[in-house]
Amino acid sequence: MNERGEARMVDVTQKAETLREAVAQAVVTMKPETLALITSGGIAKGDVFAVARVAGILAAKRTSDLIPMCHPLPIEAVDLTLTPEQPNKVRIQASVRCMYRTGVEMEALTAVSVAGLTVYDMCKAVDRGMELGEIVLLKKSGGKSGTYLRGEEK
Repeated sequence: MNERGEARMVDVTQKAETLREAVAQAVVTMKPETLALITSGGIAKGDVFAVARVAGILAAKRTSDLIPMCHPLPIEAVDLTLTPEQPNKVRIQASVRCMYRTGVEMEALTAVSVAGLTVYDMCKAVDRGMELGEIVLLKKSGGKSGTYLRGEEK
């Protein structure tokens, strides 16, 4: 906050540019029949994983348009994977990297969230009870605060 207690964007101009990386995940839980339809290509809207992957990558690149006070970053890489886990889950992981003065945690978290929402959107006609959850930061590196690994909090 500024000196008047108002929300503000953090000034990062004095911070050093370093390689920043963040890895996040989300899990979509569904009926086993829905997962079977996804993996067999039976969803009417098309290739669920391909569309969700593109949606997640685009979301990472547009994070600052969605989250107030989030810096627009020169994203240099986004890797997004969707992995079916029997009997009824899809695990989504995003890794985001750039050389900049602030981290890419929000971009990785946004990528997995939007990819998960895309899975829901593409499959909702057959399963409105799907759940998007376990949205967490798994790792972050770079910058003054160093490396964070989920599960190794002090």
